[in-house]
Amino acid sequence: MKDTLERAALETISFDAQGDRSRPSPPHSCASVLGIPVDALDMESAISRIAERLQFGPKGYVCAIGVHGILEGLRDRSVARALANAAIRLPDGAPTVWVGRRQGHRTMDHVTGPAIMRQVLSRREFAGYSHFFYGGKAGVAEELASTMRRQFPWIRVSGTYTPPFRDLTFDEESELVARINDARSDIIWVGISTPRQDLFMQRMIPRFNTRLMFGVGAAFDFLTGHIRECPIWMKRAGLHWLQRLAQDPKRLWKRNLLNTAFLWHIGFQLTGLRSYPLHKEHEPNADE
Repeated sequence: MKDTLERAALETISFDAQGDRSRPSPPHSCASVLGIPVDALDMESAISRIAERLQFGPKGYVCAIGVHGILEGLRDRSVARALANAAIRLPDGAPTVWVGRRQGHRTMDHVTGPAIMRQVLSRREFAGYSHFFYGGKAGVAEELASTMRRQFPWIRVSGTYTPPFRDLTFDEESELVARINDARSDIIWVGISTPRQDLFMQRMIPRFNTRLMFGVGAAFDFLTGHIRECPIWMKRAGLHWLQRLAQDPKRLWKRNLLNTAFLWHIGFQLTGLRSYPLHKEHEPNADE
């Protein structure tokens, strides 16, 4: 198992200050959760990785990987590829952390989409970067921009965009690319839920002149107060889904019912009765 995980570790390539690619970063350890690589991070190590990537590049996208995303990856290989090819794969949710710790990553801890977004927006070390908010229901992205400016006056919001609840048309996609590139957005926050946001980021990152894209799911609603945060003890006990279900039962009941399949699959993996081959990761695009 150790050899498998070491082979699976992602060796990223960093730029130096002059844009030289000759300086490789050391390999980063990751867990394998039903064949999906999840980086063995806690909040502080995730922040360090993000800061390094923003400073040195190359550009890429960040996925917050939880049970729902992993099961979608089992059902659809294109989703698994999008998750595996992310520059950073955050352990979003207690089950991914439990599996990672069982595989020997003792310091691995929860790093959720809303939490990483709040950390990046609030920390002075990221004050020089501009942010674009893509997602949410009508008006929520604009509300988020106003809320964040009040809480953290130093942040620079370069723009917002509320997409329709469908795939963008060719013209809409072209308009979005032009808007984001004209705004010179360093960081793009994508809140359109998994797996749509992961597939969107993988497809669009070559077209955006940006540094990092983050898939943060319902973070826009959390940070504007439309969804209440659950207590820390519930997150650590793996009960975060229960509070979310209570707040939005109509939309989430079916997803949570389907997520019980995770217990079946992970039981086979942890007992060794079935192997889940790690998906090939980080297929560089033309910009790297």
